[in-house]
Amino acid sequence: MNNLRERKIAFTAVLAAFAVVGSFISFPVFGAKCAPAQHLANILGAVFLGPAWNVAAAFVASLIRNLIGAGTPLAFPGSMCGALLAGVLYRVIQRLPAAWLGEIIGTGLIGGMLSYPVARFVLGNDKAALLTFVVPFLISSAGGTAIGAVITVAMKKLGLLGVERFLGGGRHDGAR
Repeated sequence: MNNLRERKIAFTAVLAAFAVVGSFISFPVFGAKCAPAQHLANILGAVFLGPAWNVAAAFVASLIRNLIGAGTPLAFPGSMCGALLAGVLYRVIQRLPAAWLGEIIGTGLIGGMLSYPVARFVLGNDKAALLTFVVPFLISSAGGTAIGAVITVAMKKLGLLGVERFLGGGRHDGAR
């Protein structure tokens, strides 16, 4: 069991690193910086790590992006809400579209609306409104989710969706 936990920690770090590096591939949409790599990481984390580890990966990625100047505080509500809802829905429903829908709703709608108080009170943006960030967050999350859908469907066809199988946490001596 400890071996699987260590592998989950390592994969969490890999997803966070991927999201940070991927944030340099971004595009502006209505005043927000949209980086689809974070959403792809959220999809993979939802499927292979579950909600808690996925939120940890999103938090670490957002923190690093902010510390190195590659992101804004808006990264926190967007990435973390998407990571949480994608992970919870996938865990409960056990179907890939649940993770995809969770990412889009979590980041695009919930994270987009929760970005309003961050923009208003943390960043001092007096022009921000409740729905200001919903459209750009939806666009960004849809792009990353589409890439995540292609990858997770391919992995499912290859038989790599089980956490133990993908992360190698199962016993290798033939015992069950």
